[in-house]
Amino acid sequence: MRFRHPDGSTVHLAYCTNVHPAETLDGVLAQLRDHCEPVRRRLGRDRLGIGLWLAKDAARALVTGPAALRNLRCELERRGLEVVTLNGFPYEGFGSDEVKYRVYKPDWADPERLEHTAALARVLAGLLPDDVTEGSISTLPLAWRTAYDDGRAETARTALRTLAERLDALEDLTGRSVRVALEPEPGCVVETTRDAIAPLTAVGHDRIGICVDTCHLATSFEDPDTALDDLAQAGVPVIKSQLSAALHAEQPHRPEVREALAAFAEPRFLHQTRTATAAGLHGTDDLDEALTGDALPDTGPWRSHFHVPLHAAPAAPLTSTLPVLTSVLTRLVGGPHPLTRHLEVETYTWQALPPELRPRGRAQLADGIAAELTLARDLLTDLGLKELP
Repeated sequence: MRFRHPDGSTVHLAYCTNVHPAETLDGVLAQLRDHCEPVRRRLGRDRLGIGLWLAKDAARALVTGPAALRNLRCELERRGLEVVTLNGFPYEGFGSDEVKYRVYKPDWADPERLEHTAALARVLAGLLPDDVTEGSISTLPLAWRTAYDDGRAETARTALRTLAERLDALEDLTGRSVRVALEPEPGCVVETTRDAIAPLTAVGHDRIGICVDTCHLATSFEDPDTALDDLAQAGVPVIKSQLSAALHAEQPHRPEVREALAAFAEPRFLHQTRTATAAGLHGTDDLDEALTGDALPDTGPWRSHFHVPLHAAPAAPLTSTLPVLTSVLTRLVGGPHPLTRHLEVETYTWQALPPELRPRGRAQLADGIAAELTLARDLLTDLGLKELP
């Protein structure tokens, strides 16, 4: 979906296909047919943006097979779909029964991460619509915080500098500019936007910036205005934003609130949980840890890294951090010029919701994704952007 900002520039809205995990190129093609095109039809649009997630095997097939890349581009066009952004965070296995900590490997100190991301950039340059010259890729925020020493930090910085050089060469070759965005996430070396400033300024290249995920920002209790002001003052570009909402519990000391939270503790994904106190931020790596004993202070609200559907907040006594998303979006695109032109709805946890909230089949899932995109569209038009055909 495309929108015209009052300054005349185009802002792109997509939804991320990591909600339909596939490890192979055939699986990606099936996603377009079975999920993405039905969402587009529900929205009554001739064109729908998707943020592709390409696992390592699918990416390799595309970067080594020009015919495969041409075929994928043709399939996108045939089904009324377009790609300006990729989710390069998960490397493989995102559809496994247990993802948890595995999603952070390989990290930016491992050569595989550089090679995979460079491959994604080449693929994206070949998928961008004819009238679009700029693409974006979100990636993990360097590494999970453990086993990350000064040596690995320097290796990661070197890898990002090398990537920037390759992206320069890619633009020289193709005329397409691809930028890569570190996505701060709780528990990682870069948990907050402020954590991103030092490593990104050390890399020192405007092709490498930040992806503001509104669920992650809310989970870490970051103030949106402060976060975006800090980035602007440091000269760190917001290359992309993922529109998502975290799980919020206002009174976690109450037994009924803990019971409601327990329904969201599930074995597939990691749900880092945080609370803000006068002494600072406290957290656990997963929601079930927070619910065990006194692992987390319960005198203030808890937020958990669980991407809940944007249009459907959990039932009381829980809610979502949608107001944080709204605040961030206002800052990003509600001013005289957009701070980023790539927005991506990223709710990948539909099948990890409590059983009674999960979609039953493809049709209900498509209905839910279309409802999320409708909400995002309404937020954008309320800010003065005009939806384009």
